[in-house]
Amino acid sequence: MKEQPNGHRAHGFSSVSFLDSDEIIKELALNGDEVFMDAGCGDGHNAIKVLEDYNHRGCVYAVDIYDASIEDMETYKKENNVENLINIEADITEGIPGVEDDSIDVILMVNVFHGFKASRKLDEAVEELKRIVKSDGKIAIMDYKAWDVPNGPPTKVRSSPADLEKLFNNHGLKMTYLNEEIGEDIPEGKSHYLIMFEKE
Repeated sequence: MKEQPNGHRAHGFSSVSFLDSDEIIKELALNGDEVFMDAGCGDGHNAIKVLEDYNHRGCVYAVDIYDASIEDMETYKKENNVENLINIEADITEGIPGVEDDSIDVILMVNVFHGFKASRKLDEAVEELKRIVKSDGKIAIMDYKAWDVPNGPPTKVRSSPADLEKLFNNHGLKMTYLNEEIGEDIPEGKSHYLIMFEKE
C-alpha cells in the first residue's frame, strides 16, 4: 500500500497530487444537505473535502473495495468525531450492503470507472449505481480521456464520453452534463472529462 500525503493508504495511485478536488466538487453544485457517495473513495480525499467544505448538513458515504482505505476512513471518522460519515467496504459490482434503493442524491466516481471495464463488469456497476441513486439524483463519473498517453490506465480500458453515454442509456439512464475540459494539463489538453447521468 502506498502512503499518501494525507496519511492514508491507497491501493492504486491517488489523484490528490494532480486533480483539484474543489474543481471537481464544484461541478456537482451541492446544496450542502445531500446524501453523497464517494464510490471508489481510495484515500478518501474527495469524501473528506465534501464533508469539511461542502456538505455540512448532509451525509457522506465512502465506499471502497480495499479494506485499508476503509480502515483509514474509520480512523479519520473517530479522530475527528465525524457523525455524518458512513464507511463501507464493498465491491460495487456485487452490490453495496446497507445502502437502500433510491437513497443517494449524488454519486461521484473519480478515476474508478475504467476498472470496471478492465474487470468486464461495466453492466453490473451501472446497475448498482442505478439502484441506489434517487430518481432525481445524479451519477457523476470523472475519468481519463480515451487517449493513448503515458499517464493513467492502459488505453484499452479507457472509455470515451460517447461510450459511457451508450452504456448508461442501455440501463435507462440519460446524460445530463458533460465537461471535457477538466483535470490535469497535459500536452494533449486536459487529461479528464466529467460526465453526469440521471434516471430517465
